[in-house]
Amino acid sequence: MTRLPQPFVRRIRDLLGEREAGEFLQAYDRPRAYGLRLNPGKLNPDDIRFAGIRDRFGLRRVPWCDTGYYYDENARPGKHPYHAAGLFYIQEPSAMIAAELLDPQPGEIVLDLAAAPGGKTTQIAARMKGRGLLVANEIHPSRAKILAENVERMGIANAVVVNSAPGPLAERWPEAFDRIMLDAPCSGEGMFRKDPDAAAEWSEEAVAGCAARQRDILRDAAAMLRPGGRLVYSTCTFNREENERTVRWLLGEFPEFALLKEERLWPHRVEGEGHYAAVLEKRSLDRAPPENKGSKSRARSADRKAAKTDKAAPTALQLFHAFANAALPGFRLPADGVPLLFGDSLYWLPQPEGSPLSVASLDGLRTPRPGLHLGDAVKGRFEPSHALAMALDASAAACAADYPADSPEVAAYLRGESLAAGSEVKGWGLLTADGWPLGWFKASDRQLKNRLPKGLRML
Repeated sequence: MTRLPQPFVRRIRDLLGEREAGEFLQAYDRPRAYGLRLNPGKLNPDDIRFAGIRDRFGLRRVPWCDTGYYYDENARPGKHPYHAAGLFYIQEPSAMIAAELLDPQPGEIVLDLAAAPGGKTTQIAARMKGRGLLVANEIHPSRAKILAENVERMGIANAVVVNSAPGPLAERWPEAFDRIMLDAPCSGEGMFRKDPDAAAEWSEEAVAGCAARQRDILRDAAAMLRPGGRLVYSTCTFNREENERTVRWLLGEFPEFALLKEERLWPHRVEGEGHYAAVLEKRSLDRAPPENKGSKSRARSADRKAAKTDKAAPTALQLFHAFANAALPGFRLPADGVPLLFGDSLYWLPQPEGSPLSVASLDGLRTPRPGLHLGDAVKGRFEPSHALAMALDASAAACAADYPADSPEVAAYLRGESLAAGSEVKGWGLLTADGWPLGWFKASDRQLKNRLPKGLRML
């Protein structure tokens, strides 16, 4: 049984009343729910292979998310090769509601402001269907790295991952986004059943501190949303201070915002740990857009640096095209984008119509993933990235070695081992499990030499 702080219990009784609070507290004696979301860019229920995956993991639909499923706790889908292939994302079921309410559309410019580890980012990307621009931000460097890895594993090509406090982003990109997701840092009351340490660390002072921090972040989110745009504010906590009262503060502070909808999921009412989400719309007040402070001097400096980068990027892009012509005859770069070279690493920076991002605009901004990482141009040759492999359909490759997901060959590949190959296999190719790419190999000397990044190997 989860040990709950007594001040928290008192608050719940005040919030729900004695009878329903009893039902809420009894939920902590029941097993928690486990969930995953399908990645529709790689798998959907119409795929003939889905039935086997559904039966293997005991999948049942999550009512509020079209791509969400409960799974059997003992199935452990996160350990399966299909997880490495990016077919699904492990996510608490209640947390799936926020991105559904955001309702991002293909072609829009969208920001996930507090994005790690990537659940809502990858859900938003799925709704955007590879079109438009998704900026995913995380303030903590180590978590931003995890965010970038999850974006890559899911094969998302139109996302840029940045590592910044919200304030500098608001100065850099005023009124730049059609939709903003803010799953705010919170006191984590919805995590108590999953993480007993969260309950032990909870305090009323922490609730007050979180509410103050959330208001600071909301100021910056409000500044970055375009008139007519949608903001979804969400938390995985239950108290009013961090939820309804914070939203009422926003409405009082920014009269251009209107509340469209509020949703609460409670662990005693639904199969999930609980979540709060508010949908807000920014309406025009016929005022001038906020000034982008310092943008002119930063732009001049950035333009000079970008010019130097741009001279090298076309050469690296030529190396990529030479590689792709031989190894990826079925692949085409997204139309709305430009090459960007960070050191030896070549990226394809998405630039759809209305995008606030350019090569120059990223100057001075920590950017773990400035678009799709195509690979590295080193000493006149091109080496493809793992991110590119995950963004591909196997049919795009000239050479692919496919094995059953449960085969010893797939297990060996995921451990970082090389595999035997016929004498006719040469050069770069994709190693696939039941048709889904897991990563690159380079064939020579009758071997498929493993090019899976060491940090991703299942040792």
